[in-house]
Amino acid sequence: MSLPVLKIAVVGHTNVGKTSLMRTLTRDVDFGEVSDRPATTRRVEGTGLFVDGRKVLELYDTPGLEDSIGLLDYLDAERGDRRVEGIKLIKAFLASPDAKGRFAQEAKGLRQVLASDIALYVIDVRDRVLAKHRDELEILARCAKPVVPVLNFIASPVAKTGLWRQHLSRANMHAVAEFDTVVIDEVCEQRLYEKMMTLLDGHRGTLTALIADRRRERAVLIKASAEAIADLLIDAAADGLGVPALDPDQKAAVEALKQKLRAREQGCVDQLLDLHRFRADDYLGDELPITGGQWGVDLFSAAALKRFGVQAGGAAAAGAVVGAVMDAMAGGALLGAGTVLGATLGGVIGAARAHGKRLIHRARGMTELRCDDATLRLLAVRQVLLAQALFRRGHASQAPIDMKKKLKDERFEALAGRTLPPALAKARTRSQWSRLGDRPAAADPARQSAQH
Repeated sequence: MSLPVLKIAVVGHTNVGKTSLMRTLTRDVDFGEVSDRPATTRRVEGTGLFVDGRKVLELYDTPGLEDSIGLLDYLDAERGDRRVEGIKLIKAFLASPDAKGRFAQEAKGLRQVLASDIALYVIDVRDRVLAKHRDELEILARCAKPVVPVLNFIASPVAKTGLWRQHLSRANMHAVAEFDTVVIDEVCEQRLYEKMMTLLDGHRGTLTALIADRRRERAVLIKASAEAIADLLIDAAADGLGVPALDPDQKAAVEALKQKLRAREQGCVDQLLDLHRFRADDYLGDELPITGGQWGVDLFSAAALKRFGVQAGGAAAAGAVVGAVMDAMAGGALLGAGTVLGATLGGVIGAARAHGKRLIHRARGMTELRCDDATLRLLAVRQVLLAQALFRRGHASQAPIDMKKKLKDERFEALAGRTLPPALAKARTRSQWSRLGDRPAAADPARQSAQH
């Protein structure tokens, strides 16, 4: 059965996060322009959401309501008879010269509201409730369209969420959604669609399909992220570099191995950024620490080990981190996908305790240099923290991610001391499993089984 396309107008005062909401809902970091400057959006811009290749939802970003107080005074002055319906006043205004003059920006938004099925009224809850906000709500009420207030920036320490909810209830608006545009929260996103569903019974099927599709998409993303990290660790564990056993100076060989591992880790970073639809320059701060899509702390530095809680002799096992933190990595509420993720990585990485800084075997006068367990743990921790940040990062976020609290999380510390899982231990003896350097992609079914 074909689902009707739901049309949504995103409205609100200037600089409250309308374009940011669009970016986060569509997972599109390139939609529109996000800026601290007021009135950044000067025209209506639209985009769509698709389910199984079919468009089910159209979102329209509108210019900010810059002079709601003046517009409401204008509408009241034009009313004359107080019994005239609000919608007739709105339509008369849009047909007037003032809709192309002093109130041109407001007119653009109101035209889109009338052309849509519902309006999302975005509120920056860091602001106080002012007269302009009351007038905006009054104007929207006269459009005779359902309105869902969306409380933005709820994670801010200065958020006035309670005061805004109180004011909205007095304005007879009770279907209120909380959605922080700089932090993806799949529960808040689902509730936003559910709020719309209560006001749009005719679009219940469309919104139900969209919610289900978001769940599937998240489950696929979790599994793909886990497989990318598992793939990296198998490559690193399996790779070895042969050098003459009697060569007293193996610095060049060790550096060659390090370079391969650095390049392979960067490949995993690029893959995770691409999976989550982010760009290499979306990370601005060094607390991740990623700058320009690259780690700001070198993989082999003592500072990296210390910063990520990895000890060369068995503490803070990275495998345990990966195995047990995946729910936290995805935000804690996976809507049923946590089990899939645990199965993906549990058999590959699990817990790791250093059982030797480097496995060396001698054959035919050669020594094989390999990645030690401390490095494997560090690789795993860094990628899990990156994935965790990506799962929580809204596509409108402009600020650096602060990873200090995550690095000190007790869940990381409590998982030290376990042994390497069979899959990674087996990888140590399977050089052909590694794809570092110029090796072709491995087609070994045993390797694929270990990864999954």
